[in-house]
Amino acid sequence: MFVAIISIAGNYFRALTLSGSVAAFFVGVSISLGFGLKGLLLLGFFFASSSLWSKYKKKQKEKIEDRHEKGSTRDWHQVIANGGIGAIFSLLYMINPHPIFLIGFIISLASANSDTWASEIGSLSKRSPIFIRTFKAVDAGTSGAVSLLGTIAALAGSFTVACLSMYLFALSPALSFFIFIFGFLGNMFDTLIGAYLQVIFKCKQCGAIVESKRHCGKPTEHVRGFAFLNNDIVNFLSALLAVLCGIFIISIFY
Repeated sequence: MFVAIISIAGNYFRALTLSGSVAAFFVGVSISLGFGLKGLLLLGFFFASSSLWSKYKKKQKEKIEDRHEKGSTRDWHQVIANGGIGAIFSLLYMINPHPIFLIGFIISLASANSDTWASEIGSLSKRSPIFIRTFKAVDAGTSGAVSLLGTIAALAGSFTVACLSMYLFALSPALSFFIFIFGFLGNMFDTLIGAYLQVIFKCKQCGAIVESKRHCGKPTEHVRGFAFLNNDIVNFLSALLAVLCGIFIISIFY
């Protein structure tokens, strides 16, 4: 019932589309089966904080959102991209309650939180971000670009999840530090994949570099990247890579 109420509220307050609300319900149920209320609290912190940051100074972000494939209201693709891995590890933990599945779950949310905070807060930087392929200044919101404010936000996003999980799941400070590092690493993976592999288009009408197949009411031109590798896939893959790296390294020390 609690998961259903939160999912419906997300749609009511326009944080989620209808499809996003349905996906959030199934993600929430999966996580509750594995980690109960503690898992839901961690998931809830991610979605609540991410939604709040996406609404913060929304007017200032309108030009940035215009270049992105989707806006701040999350559909089911975005929900799965950010919460799907956590749901999978929750179900794995339910089947086999091994601590490594708990670690994978937390790292996935730390990575998602790190990336979301970097995007939403970093886009407000007064200085133009630097594109990591050319080391030249580009427009805010460009995939594969970094800024000092965005990097600090990414660190803060991963750190808050690591600290909250340390309290909720009674983790040691050392293990929480590892989670913090690999959560931030997920954001770095996202930046690298976004710069070198993510699909990018150019609007034939206004010349803007965008992530959508349509802009200004017309089809856009493919510029670079793999056609299937949109922002949602990049988010999912970067979190998955962070989780796999984290599990591998942590399993060596613990």
